[in-house]
Amino acid sequence: MVNFIDEERQFYAGLHSPAPEAGRLRDRDHGYCPHVVVRRKALVLEDVRDFPRFAGNAIVDETGVRSYLGVPLIDRTGIALGTVCVVDTQPRQWGRTGLDTVKSLAAELSEQIHRREGGTI
Repeated sequence: MVNFIDEERQFYAGLHSPAPEAGRLRDRDHGYCPHVVVRRKALVLEDVRDFPRFAGNAIVDETGVRSYLGVPLIDRTGIALGTVCVVDTQPRQWGRTGLDTVKSLAAELSEQIHRREGGTI
């Protein structure tokens, strides 16, 4: 899933966005992706309930997300546009392979955005 974030909101894009019935647009203070954007580095939560800061998050309560792995989506100018992330409704050990895979997907998407901006797609 890809999550684009502005000053006030976040928009979930992708086939498996959480809680489609609740909509894909949320306040910026919900979920985990805003933390990734602010930190500008990956966030790996194998079980969100192990982290008091995230355990009571609305995303946990509304969608049942229990496990999260997200990396920042950074454009060629260094602006964090949002995240590329994966979630699960069960605790999950993402491991180094999972982290490397999501980082690779974020780099690939960033490159596609760059090419599109340059008119090469």
